[in-house]
Parts: sequence; C-alpha cells; structure tokens
Amino acid sequence: PLSLNGSKPREPYTKTQFPISFTVSRRVTARGKGGPRGVRLPVPTLEDSRRRYVQAQQPFLNDKQFRRTTAFSHDFQHGLGRELHDMLIFQDQHSQHTSYISDIWLNSYLGRRNPPAFNMNVGLAFQPDPKAEYNDQLTRATNMTVSIIRFLRAFRTHTLEPEMLYLYPERTDTELFKKFIRWIPKSFVCQMATMFNAYPMDMSQNFRLFSTSRLPKFARDILLTDERAKHLLVLRNGNFYIFNILRSNGTMIQTSEIHANLKYILSDESPMPDFPLAYLTTEKRDTWAQLRQELLANGNQEALKKVETAIFSLCLDDLLVQDADHFTQIMLYGNGHNRWFDKSFNLILTNDGSAAINFEHSWGDVMTVLRFMKEVFQDSMKAPAIGPLEGPMATNASRAVKKLHFHLNDSLRAGITNARANYNAAVRTFSVKLVRFKEGKCFLKQEGVSPDAMIHLAFQMAFLGLCGQMVSSYEPCSTAAFKHGRTEVIRSTSIHTKKCSLAFQEPSKHSVAELRDMLSKCSTYHVQLIKEATRGQGFDRHLLALRILADSKKGYLPDIFLDSAYDQLNHSLIFSRHLSNPTLNFGASMPIVPDGFGITYLIQDDCIIFNVTSCSDYNIQDFIQSLKISLEKIIAVLKGKPITH
Repeated sequence: PLSLNGSKPREPYTKTQFPISFTVSRRVTARGKGGPRGVRLPVPTLEDSRRRYVQAQQPFLNDKQFRRTTAFSHDFQHGLGRELHDMLIFQDQHSQHTSYISDIWLNSYLGRRNPPAFNMNVGLAFQPDPKAEYNDQLTRATNMTVSIIRFLRAFRTHTLEPEMLYLYPERTDTELFKKFIRWIPKSFVCQMATMFNAYPMDMSQNFRLFSTSRLPKFARDILLTDERAKHLLVLRNGNFYIFNILRSNGTMIQTSEIHANLKYILSDESPMPDFPLAYLTTEKRDTWAQLRQELLANGNQEALKKVETAIFSLCLDDLLVQDADHFTQIMLYGNGHNRWFDKSFNLILTNDGSAAINFEHSWGDVMTVLRFMKEVFQDSMKAPAIGPLEGPMATNASRAVKKLHFHLNDSLRAGITNARANYNAAVRTFSVKLVRFKEGKCFLKQEGVSPDAMIHLAFQMAFLGLCGQMVSSYEPCSTAAFKHGRTEVIRSTSIHTKKCSLAFQEPSKHSVAELRDMLSKCSTYHVQLIKEATRGQGFDRHLLALRILADSKKGYLPDIFLDSAYDQLNHSLIFSRHLSNPTLNFGASMPIVPDGFGITYLIQDDCIIFNVTSCSDYNIQDFIQSLKISLEKIIAVLKGKPITH
C-alpha cells in the first residue's frame, strides 16, 4: 500500500481546478498532524480511569455487585493494572508519530468477522440540491463526482483548509473569528484557538478516503490504499464499469467527458448478472476471504484490482425513494448487488437524484466523512460542473468506459448464492424508523439545559418504560483534536440519569421544581462527560488498551475484565451518534449488539430528528413511542408544567 509520504510532489492548484467556493488555504497544509502543533492524545491516569469506570458501573449494580466490582477495580489499580499502565506509557513515549489508541482501534475493526454492511458501515444522506432541476440523476452524479475529485486534488496538493471543532460554534464558527485567527502568528494559532474552545482537528485519516479498500483476510483484514490509481468505479444493476478520471499527470479529465461516460453507463441495458459479485462483500469476513482467494486463483486478479484500487465507488441505482425510511434502507444496505461495501466509501445516487454516502468504518470516523460531505455538497451546489440542460459532448464513451468481467467457477457461483441468501435473511430482521420531535435546540438551550443531555436522558426513560431497567449506552465522541485521535466513549447512563428516570416514572411523588433540578444535574454531569471525552479523558479506550496488553503480554486477564459487570457495561443496548452538519439530511448507524438499537440524531433549532435501527425482537414502534412520551415529559417540566400522564 502507498501513502502520501511516498507520493511525488504535485503541482499547485489553479482556479479552474478549484472553484472559488471550495475552502482551500495556502496557510496550513491538509496533511494534518493533529492541528498545527500535532498535540498528542493523552493517556489518562490509572486512578482517573478506575474512578470513571466505577462511576459508570454504579447505575446497573446492586450494593453487593457494586462492592465486588469496586474491589476488582481497586485490586487492578494497585496490582497488575499499574504494571500494564506503565507498559502502555512506555509504548506511547516511544511512538511519538501516533496515538496510543490508533493501532488498537484499527485492529479492533479489522479483526471483526461479521459483515460490515450490517454491523459497522454508516449511511449519511445529503440534502437535496436546493435547485430542483439539478437533482436529475445524471446531472447530480456528474457534479458530485467532479466535486469529489476537486476535493481529492485539494487534499493531495496540500491546499485543503484544516478542519476545526467548535465547542461553541455560535461564537467561533464565524467569519469574524476566522478573520481574527488569520492575523495571529502561525506558531500561536493553536494556542489561541483552543483558548476560545476551537480545536484544529487531526486530518491524517483523509488519505484513506480515496483509492482504499478493506481486503478480507483470515482472522484480520487489511487496508489497501494505492494513490497511483486514476480510475473511477461505477456500479449499475450489479455490473462493474471503470474509466480513467485522472490523467497521467494527476489532473482531472474534462467534465464533459465525465458527463458523457456516466450517460453511457446509464444507457447500458445490460441485465443484472446471474451471480452478482458484490454480494460477497456482505458475507462474513473469513468466508469472503476464502472466496476472494478463489477469485484470484480463477483469473480475476486484474479485474479485482481495478475494483479495490478505484478512487471511489459510484453506485447508480434504478430506485425511486419512497420516504425517509426507504432511503435509510437504500443507503445502509441497498439491494446487495449494487454496492462494494469494502470500499472506503460508496457514493449512492438513486433514480430521482437522492444522494448518500455509505462508508466502511475501519479506516476513519464520521467526522472525517462529514467534513468531506460538506465540502462536496457546497462545491457541487455553488460551482456545478454542468447544468441540467447540457447534453454530453460528442465523444466515444464506449472506448473510455470498460465493463469488468469476472470468471466464476461452480464454487464461486455457490458462494455468491449463499451470500445472497444470507444477505436476504439479514434484511428480513432489520427495521428502521425516522421520526421528528417538534422541540429543538433553541428551546432547550433557552431553558439552560444541554440538548444532548436531555436526549440521552430520554433514551434511558424510554427503555425504563419498555423493560423496567436501566441499560448501558454508548456514544462515540471524536478525539480528533489530537494527533491520530479516533474516538472516546460517552457513558451517559449515570446515577443522575437513573435517579431522574425513576422519578419521572412516579412524577406525583415529586414537585415540578424537584424534577427540574434533577434535569439540571443530569445536564451538568453530561456536559462534563462530553468535555472529558473530547479531551481524551474517558476510560473505555484506556481500559481496552490495558486489556489487550494483559492478554498479549501476560497471557491472562485480571478479575476486572472477567467480572460479569464489565461484560454488561460493554453490551450497549443503546448505540447513538450525534450528527451535526448543515449539508446532512439525516444519517443511520447499525446497532452494535444484536438485541440493541442504533440511533443517530440531529439537533436542529426547532426539532430533533431521530433515525432508529434495530435487528432485535424489541418493537421499534414501541421504543419510538416511549421515546416520544419521555421527551414530552421533559419538555413539560422545563415549561413548568406538571406531568399529567
């Protein structure tokens, strides 16, 4: 695999290659090293991680269980845990080029044997183009493809503006603040920005966006990135097409050529293959690894290489979106035959021009993809390459576009048939529902509470109403403010949410003022958890690193990791993502445990959008109704009204 470090220098951009709408900067390069100064991810102290772990366990355990778990954690802190922590510190000090969690987290993803399509991949839907006539499938596919290549070129020429995390965007994500920062000497930019709670983000994941595939291997997959690739992969009706979208010098071909090539592919009436190869990427990894070896042995090396090294995968679907739930299904798992789920990302365009991204999660995190989506959407909207009335240029697209063919023996045909059957079985267990709740960020902030905190409290109240117990929750929080940071976990279930949830079950026993005070305490504690996680001061990633060290260096696990409470905490029935991006319509994530829910949510000024997925026996409608009632109770108390139901 190649990386940018091995690439030849690239020529500077010109305005014709990067329209004025594209956010580029001569000042700070796009390679990114965790912000201008490359601040490294801290390893939390063992004492802090042990304290946070015990606090996170408390809501789920009775007194006897809690004493047992506390004793295990105490013994760990003062025994083997200290030795393992010192080993981790030593490793970290001798790995200044990265973070202590980077390889661990990558290996965690690549070692999973379940199909990414139903377990890890994430779906993110673009907003429609505000100019309705530009939402034609061919027009939008062309414009978004061109904008993606513009992004690629900006990144590779080191002219892409660094990404920033704004904890208070209303104060700092403004032109005034950005103008102020431009006047600060470069050596002080990072310190000054962080004083205003604005953090330059690590951008080291960006090079995996392009020409990258996850390759199935036995026990552990690998990532392949080949920056020499010049071609685009297009999937339509289960057929594979490629054409060179970059010239030999790395510049993009004419947009009219891209337009003509895509029109040619859309006009091809080839039927779906009897054995669509893409189903193999929905199979379990070890099974797919075996079948990939057979593909290579059966004379498909060159065709498979073209698929795996393509700059990205463009999926042109002959589907009309019926509603948001249908679109969620399309972008998460599609129809099985028109996605290559191992690509770093698939750009999906339906017949009516609805657009979405499905991305493979091991190489990077949602924040990287959201920034990419924002740039692509804005560029395609403000500087479209073609208009809706433009016809493609007179060119021989049939010579430029090559259709890939694969040689399949009986064993491979049987493997595809089985993969298709397994895919269909997985689809039958999957349910999804998108809902909008009428109150939003403006009201909640006006009442002095964190919207995120109230949402997580509502999750617990909803589950308490459904099954009569508190459940473990898991929300990833980006640590990309640090060099090679990935994510930390926000464990939102606390003694505060437990007390509050139980009180809301019997509101007649508490005054409105008492309930309001409980909401305030939940909010304060949740905001503290967010700040700690953002600063790399959670406990999940630290304990994971220590657990792996114990297993690999000592050959056994200490009691803290054999405790049933540890397994219970890590069996998170609620897996949630807070998405924030003005160009995002909505997103969707799979549950991380078979009997749980995956929840993405967008907090807007006047509403909250929830997208809930489930593969479990829980009725998704019952959960959503319980969530709605929980939020209504919270809103009533914030308005000073008693709860009447």
